[in-house]
Amino acid sequence: MNLEDLGFDDWLRDLAGGTCVEGQAAARVTAVDRGRYLVAGENGEVHAELVGRFLYAAESAAALPCVGDWVCVQYHSGGTAAIIHGLLPRKTLLQRKRAGKDVDFQLIASNIDMAIVIQSCQFDFNVRRLERYLVVVNDAGIEPMILLSKTDLVTPDDVGRMTAEIRRAGVSAEILAFSNVTGAGMDRLVSILRPGKTYCLMGSSGVGKTTLLNRLIGGGTFETGAVSATGEGRHVTARRQLIILSGGAMLIDTPGMRELGMIAAGDAVDDAFTDIQSLAAACRFTDCSHTGEPGCAVLEAVEKGELSRKRHQSYLKLAKESAFHERSYVERRKKDKAFGRFVKKVLKSKPR
Repeated sequence: MNLEDLGFDDWLRDLAGGTCVEGQAAARVTAVDRGRYLVAGENGEVHAELVGRFLYAAESAAALPCVGDWVCVQYHSGGTAAIIHGLLPRKTLLQRKRAGKDVDFQLIASNIDMAIVIQSCQFDFNVRRLERYLVVVNDAGIEPMILLSKTDLVTPDDVGRMTAEIRRAGVSAEILAFSNVTGAGMDRLVSILRPGKTYCLMGSSGVGKTTLLNRLIGGGTFETGAVSATGEGRHVTARRQLIILSGGAMLIDTPGMRELGMIAAGDAVDDAFTDIQSLAAACRFTDCSHTGEPGCAVLEAVEKGELSRKRHQSYLKLAKESAFHERSYVERRKKDKAFGRFVKKVLKSKPR
């Protein structure tokens, strides 16, 4: 397998030269499932595991490999398996708050060139949810694209209305409407996917991500759930995986996300609400929170009907959530580091 076909460029080659030692080679992580890995390199795709000291040195989940990562591996068993020794720096990293009460990161994928956010035109369409996805994508510094799926279940006027609603929300990313059933919009999508580039499919369960992937690879390789009585599909993808299409582009399919929380995404929230940031430049106070201060240009725009009240509320909610989780995450990391120092101190004090 040619590493260049997997996105290995001169920048990564230089990094690998300074990270991988003699006897190790660069490979890309193509799947992660409960701590088990698949990596693709010059020996093809093989199973891999982390070397023990890698696990011991990892201070958080973010230090462990995820789909899309480039790693240093040592092949064994005649090149049919590998051990992961090191992790190359990432160009981009998609991550979210781990589902539940734990304030920690969950890695989605790395080294992504474009994030493709899919919403169904029928049941899933929700601009507020779309804003949340775009904040996560902006936080990673990745170019977004929006796909509106299941256009065969609505009218062209409905699609036009949804597109206009997204534009009114200040979203400037490319929007493409398509149907897995009729094939409408597929030619345009295929023309966008470039060889050697990596794309990540994101969206809620049942919006058609896996069906789209099956269509792009020309077969039913990946299982999809039966359609429910409401017309919604049930997503059964259980792991993140990187697929190389026949045209040379790479797609990472991800499980449907019922919860998409954010940590430390303050600047990304602002980037996703550029219309509010433009208005904020005229606020009387530079640290205006846009919640009740006198001379707030954002609140004035809401009162005049120039800014949607729902969009303003969405901005406040996401900004508050991001700030809260960031504080909680920092506090947790301090406790983890203090506990780590305590453990090391105890181990050193034990007689040998």
